[in-house]
Amino acid sequence: MIWRFPEASIPCLDDPMPRNSARLTLCAAALAALAGCTASPFERESEQTLRRSVLDAAQREIREAQTQPQSLVTAREDSVARLGIQAEFLPELEKMAGVGSYDWNSVGLGDDLLGRPAQSISLSLERVMRTAVEHNIAVQFARLGPAVSESQVQAAEAAFDWTFFATAGWNNTNSPQVASAFSGSTSPVNSTNVESLNNALGLRRTLIGGGRLTAQLDTSYTDNNTPGQTNVPNPAQQAAFTLQWDQPLLKGAGSEVTQAEIRVARNAERNSVQTLRRDLIRVLTDTEKTYWDLVRSVYDVMILQRLLDRGVEVQQQLEQRVHLDANQAQIARARARVEQRKSDLQRARTQVHVLSNRMKQLINDPQLPVGAELVVMPVDRPVDQPVKFSLLESLRQAVAFRPEVQQAVLAIDDASIRQTVARNARMPDLSLRLQTRWSSLNNDINESYNDLFEGTFIDYLAGLNFEQPIGNRRAESDYRRRRLERMQTVHAYRNSVQSAVVDVKTALLRLNLNYRLISQTAASRLAAAESLRVLQVEKDFRQGYSVERLDLELNSQETLSSAERDEMQAMVEYNQSIADLFQAMGTTLERNNVKMVVPSSDQSLADRP
Repeated sequence: MIWRFPEASIPCLDDPMPRNSARLTLCAAALAALAGCTASPFERESEQTLRRSVLDAAQREIREAQTQPQSLVTAREDSVARLGIQAEFLPELEKMAGVGSYDWNSVGLGDDLLGRPAQSISLSLERVMRTAVEHNIAVQFARLGPAVSESQVQAAEAAFDWTFFATAGWNNTNSPQVASAFSGSTSPVNSTNVESLNNALGLRRTLIGGGRLTAQLDTSYTDNNTPGQTNVPNPAQQAAFTLQWDQPLLKGAGSEVTQAEIRVARNAERNSVQTLRRDLIRVLTDTEKTYWDLVRSVYDVMILQRLLDRGVEVQQQLEQRVHLDANQAQIARARARVEQRKSDLQRARTQVHVLSNRMKQLINDPQLPVGAELVVMPVDRPVDQPVKFSLLESLRQAVAFRPEVQQAVLAIDDASIRQTVARNARMPDLSLRLQTRWSSLNNDINESYNDLFEGTFIDYLAGLNFEQPIGNRRAESDYRRRRLERMQTVHAYRNSVQSAVVDVKTALLRLNLNYRLISQTAASRLAAAESLRVLQVEKDFRQGYSVERLDLELNSQETLSSAERDEMQAMVEYNQSIADLFQAMGTTLERNNVKMVVPSSDQSLADRP
């Protein structure tokens, strides 16, 4: 259901939107992203400065609004009362001009691109908004973003999955050697003949702390047929089980480092969700504003068509006076003005077709392709109702809901994660290896397995490995770069907050302006209609008219037409400024009752066209 202004009450733009306590606290996510341990007093001071900068970025913008938290209602003067028009003439003036004086079901749109009279289809604002959410191509593209990012998160988490590995090798050695004499042997050993088969299988996993755990089972078969050499047992069946743990102690240690890629991938997923929300808001706002532009264009066609009809009538009256007091110059001037009105009407009709195609592109309705020559005709009319708003609440909602602000917070968190990794990379590379190996040997493989864990043959290994680049310039340079990048993200966050505040205030200023202009332009239209009515009454009452009076009537017609178009423009821009305000606050989806459900990667593949 699309949000509408109720006719019996004043709509309110400052109703608090549903949100959790985290969103009620401005910049909470940004401050959490800046939290963490530092390695020196200087870094702690820098950390506190950045945190204060993030907090002040939002608090500074709403500080003055907090002094006046009450809500306001758009107000305007009664401009019509100042005109002094008698009340009994107002119904007649409303029939001469204004939104209610036109039949919206009989708009002449000319010919289409196939040379046929243009056909139209009537669509409501609710219909086009719903269709845009479901079928807009940009939204469909952005809807796949979270699914792509979800796959990236799963890929990053896979770094901690168990890995199964296996190797197998066969070797047959028959090579000559220098002859040697063995005690008790009568034949020299002049060759080596050994056949061996080695197999290994195991599991390996990277641990959260940065270490690696490996469990490996090795089996080997050796048959030594070297002449003059006796081996016991022969053939030999050997089994060994190795349990090994490799753990970095400084560089590369800790879950903050090992899970950095996962956290960045999750932020990327959150960022893609905000991108989807941003694109949805943008498409809904563009669709609504295009709808109102289409309303204004259709209204222009009707205004210009009436202006042309009135002009043709005056032209004919002027041509009838060619033998009385009208000269050829006066008649030519009247014809030129009529022809100019025809040109304006053609432009207005073309604009309706252009905006109709733009609307069809935005909604991407399968039943209404862009290539079809069916013209979209609006059903709804612009509303003219006062609005209740609060600058403080509007700014708070913009900081809490604007996708651009949320993306800036995620950028700060990403920069903090990378800074943590870069800080850890400055440490020396000190790693520990612990290994235990059980082994057995027999001429039968089953016996070897049975003897494996009896504890007869156990090897132990413990080792440390240290490495440190002299000067460590690369790591120090990377760390400085990451710190500077995080400072950039804080400035980007402040810029996003300021941009949101500017957008909200601009929308509110235009909202108030256009609401006042509706009354002002309506008064202008009534005054122009009264001027034309008086001229027509005088012409009918006196049963005669001069060329100058007809020229004055043409001028009054054009003045009335211009006033009508200005009034409709003010009404359309008023409705568009409401859409801009919700876009600036980031609450367009809530306004239109759009519940954003992010599909998983499996759902996105299942729904593929």
